[in-house]
Formats: sequence, C-alpha cells, structure tokens
Amino acid sequence: GYSTVVMGASFRNIGEIIELAGCDRLTIGPALLEELANTDVEIIQKLVATAATHAAPTALTEEQFRWAFNEDPMAVDKLAEGIRNFAIDQGKLEVMLKTKLS
Repeated sequence: GYSTVVMGASFRNIGEIIELAGCDRLTIGPALLEELANTDVEIIQKLVATAATHAAPTALTEEQFRWAFNEDPMAVDKLAEGIRNFAIDQGKLEVMLKTKLS
C-alpha cells in the first residue's frame, strides 16, 4: 500500500537484469546495456506490480534502522560497493554522452 519507487542497480551480468523483466526502473551500466542490445535472448516479463504487494512493514526509528543495518555486514558492504560502482558508471556515461554530442 505504499507509493514507493525501487530502482534495481549494481548488476553483474545480463542474466540478473533479465530476471527482473517487468521492473519499472533499473539502473544499468553502459557495458551491460550494450550486451543486452546485442543479445538474441527472448525476454519475458517476470515481475508484475500487483503480485508484489504486501502488508505495510512495522515502522522503525532511525536508531533502530541504523543498528539493524550496521549489524548486517553484507548490507553495509553492498551499499558502499553499489554507490562506488554507480559513480564509476555515471562517469562512463558522461564521457559517452560528451563523445556522442560533440
């Protein structure tokens, strides 16, 4: 029942992207976009918004959230990795756009 936007990111291969077919928003790096454009694999929608709705989660205070987040090393590491990789891909995209627009 929440109006939320979730954007998938930090994909390592096109298989991960294909498994999210139907997701409204994905952040896909230039190399994987090119690989997707050049693939002959049939992509079938796998996600449907109406099938993914659940009851509202229990609210957490910021303190509770930060504690739970920091207790999960994988969450901390993957968030940091995702931010770094997103910044790298943004730089690549900016260079690509400058090249194409000049």
